[in-house]
Amino acid sequence: MTLTAPPSTLDALETPCLLLDESRMTRNIDRLNALMAGHGVQLRPHLKTPKSIDVARRLMSSPQGPAAVSTLQEAEQFAAAGITDLLYAVGVSPAKLERVLALRARGVDLTVVVDSIEAARAVSARAKAAGDRIPALIEIDCDGHRAGVQPGDTGHLLAIARVLHEDGACLRGVMTHAGESYGCRSVEAIADMAEQERWAAVSCAQAIREAGLPCPVVSVGSTPTAHFARSLEGVTEVRAGVYVFFDLVMAGLGVCSVDDIAASVLTTVIGHQPDKGWILVDAGWMAMSRDRGTAKQPVDQLYGLICDADGTVYPDVLLAETNQEQGIIELRAGSNAALPDLPIGAKVRILPNHACATCAQHDAYEVVRPGAPGVVAHWERFRGW
Repeated sequence: MTLTAPPSTLDALETPCLLLDESRMTRNIDRLNALMAGHGVQLRPHLKTPKSIDVARRLMSSPQGPAAVSTLQEAEQFAAAGITDLLYAVGVSPAKLERVLALRARGVDLTVVVDSIEAARAVSARAKAAGDRIPALIEIDCDGHRAGVQPGDTGHLLAIARVLHEDGACLRGVMTHAGESYGCRSVEAIADMAEQERWAAVSCAQAIREAGLPCPVVSVGSTPTAHFARSLEGVTEVRAGVYVFFDLVMAGLGVCSVDDIAASVLTTVIGHQPDKGWILVDAGWMAMSRDRGTAKQPVDQLYGLICDADGTVYPDVLLAETNQEQGIIELRAGSNAALPDLPIGAKVRILPNHACATCAQHDAYEVVRPGAPGVVAHWERFRGW
């Protein structure tokens, strides 16, 4: 639901709240769309980051999709808005198949993911009983990051494929996710990981086809690998999510610059501890999350970078510590910079480590544009499973 009102100033907003720079977001979307067009591959944006119908409409290639989700709550919310081409990109549990079938009965082309014979049997049995051949992708483990069939375990792969194809479901293809790309230390390493991801999915798809089974979909993706893939030969679609907003983790990987980060938390100065070099604000971990994704990167951004109210970064000024409802701003250790002069009531923005986690703490985006007099729109988002 979109709520618009005459522009209000940031000073009128209650804090902490979530800001979204629409211009940066649009630039990020256009960048990845252009890259995928260059590869000739369809982009399936992952809507787990924004969890917002207003943002989703700006991400997808059509009002119906395609898109990926990570919860059935997302699938239900987006389906209600007319988005019908959805991949539920998390291994499905048997208890959730009733909700899957209910969505499909509403005309949603919802695909599920499995990585075991047990899960394939559960999906196939329920699909057969319902008379609805639930489409499924087999997840491939391309990097040891989490779930999936090992690319070299052809016997296991084909056993799952046959259960889906022969016992009541619909074998739609394979998918993988290079989550280990988040741990890369160079753009070249990300490109290598993208090729590893592509090879794992494409080789498994080839094995399935050589066994006489269908495999129309070959789905890969993470935000880093999507941006630096050298080739996407054999891939039919790419999934990415956090690219819509980016964050400090992505900036630390070299996928984006700090100036590309579109989501931030607006917070108010509520106190000072001069002897400790602290500025206190009303955004703690309930507003920012406890995500410390930059902790293992060459530059640790602690809980976030501090910007002025217009979004200009203060050099070496960080959200150093968080309590539940309070944050502590400090200078980076060893810095020669100075803390800004921020009186009680002053507002600043905090750029997050992990946009997905920080946005999940909030119910709406206050949308801003450079040069606009204030907030230009209020876009609701949702939470839950």
